[in-house]
Parts: sequence; C-alpha cells; structure tokens
Amino acid sequence: MNLTPLNDIALYLQRLGYSAPPAPTLETLRALQLRHTSTFVFENLSPLARLSVQLDLESIQRKVLHEGRGGYCYELNNLFMTLLQHLGYEVCGITGRVVMNAPEDVWAARTHRLTLLTLDGVRYITDVGFGGMVPTAPLLLDTDEEQATPHEPYRITREGDSYTLRAKVAGEWRAMYVFDLQRQGDIDYEIGNWYVSTHPQSPFLQRLMAARTGEGVRRTLNNGSFAIHHMGGASERREISDPDELIELLRSEFELRVPEHPALKATIAGLISASQ
Repeated sequence: MNLTPLNDIALYLQRLGYSAPPAPTLETLRALQLRHTSTFVFENLSPLARLSVQLDLESIQRKVLHEGRGGYCYELNNLFMTLLQHLGYEVCGITGRVVMNAPEDVWAARTHRLTLLTLDGVRYITDVGFGGMVPTAPLLLDTDEEQATPHEPYRITREGDSYTLRAKVAGEWRAMYVFDLQRQGDIDYEIGNWYVSTHPQSPFLQRLMAARTGEGVRRTLNNGSFAIHHMGGASERREISDPDELIELLRSEFELRVPEHPALKATIAGLISASQ
C-alpha cells in the first residue's frame, strides 16, 4: 500500500490520547472518531478571513496540529482518513450533497467529503467534518436500522445507488446529506473546496460556524448565536453582539487560536450585525 506522508502522526495520535499506534479494530475506530470530534474543531475562519484553504497534507497538518486551528470536511476528513490508512484500515474518500435544512430532493452541489471504510468485510462511513451534526461514531453502511452513537441516533437509507444520512433530532428523522460511493480524486476535492471557500453564495462565506462535541454535549456557534446542546436535556443559548467577545469565546469554548488577520474581525462584526 502506498501511504500518503503523515509527518506528524505521533503528535496527531498524542492529541487523540494515544502514546503508540492502536490496533485497527472497530473499538479503536469508534474511540478515534469520538475523540477527534471533541478535539479538533469544525470552523470556517479561513474563508471568512479570505485566506486560501490548502488541501495538501502538509498544510493541513501545520494548520490543525501546530497552529491551533480546526477546519472543515475537506481538511478534517482528509487528515483523519490518512491517519486511518496509516493504522491499517481500508479506506476510500467519497463525497456527498448537503441537504440539511433544505428539501431532500434538492440537487445541491457535491461539497461534503467523508470516508468509506471496510473492516472485516463490513462497510462503514466515518465522518469527522460535518459541523454541528457530525456523527460521533462510525455508521454501518448496509443497513437502514437506527444506529446509536454517543450523541444522536443516526440511520442510513438507500435508494438505488444513493444513500441518505439521517439524524434523529427532537424525535424527528432529519436528512443531513446524500452521498454515493463514486470514486473521488484530488481534483474533485479541489473543485469542491474552491466553491465552499470562495463562491459568494457559499454558506462558508455567509456565516461564522464553529462546532465541537463533548461528553453528552455539542457546542455550536452560528454567527453570534452560541449554544451548548445537552443530549436528552435543554440547550443553553446566548447571543453575542460584540466581535471581541465572540473571538474570546472561540478561544475559550472551542480552544481555537484565532488568526490575527485584519479582514476577519470586520467580517465577523458584519455577520453579527446582519443576523440581528
């Protein structure tokens, strides 16, 4: 197997709580996905600061492992898939179309990256880059039954060659994204990443987003709306109207090292104002 270089694998594993490479088992996979979503934040600060989002592995490692940043699916799932490959898992990158908060039959752009994993002949999807509703456990692909995770239940339904990931939120099954198993190459990810990070209609340029899981909770930020969602309980919510307070919250609640970029604070201020 030709492995993509992962120069900082020891540091990566250390951040995830491992002093040595663990065995490639289902138990390890579950632990890795849960720890990843609580350690590495989903965030879109680079597009908002008009900074280029680079998808080469060296750039992603530098940003996420050394610069105190997070990222989104093209970065986080790329990094995670490469780690899984180095640990001995059989993995393949695939893509999907986000339909969350939209009609299920909408033909959205193919802008979400996730990973297909096969273990002992059984197929799973694993995803550490889907924002506030990221699954916190790998999910069996070839069943439409409800699947428990440390957070919400999920299920995957199939129609022809198309699969839909659904999450049970407030007792209701809601579609998250539609995907298929078509092979994807670097050029496919480059095109999707270019769209989400530069196109004026991309949601990654229209609002500030951050998300991180914890034990029994999800922390989410959407412009100035911060929430801590307790699984099975009430959510804590507060609105933030001051850009400096919001930047401090990114540091304290999400443990992000916010880039010092002149465009970022002005952009955040504008997004807060527009959403009030």
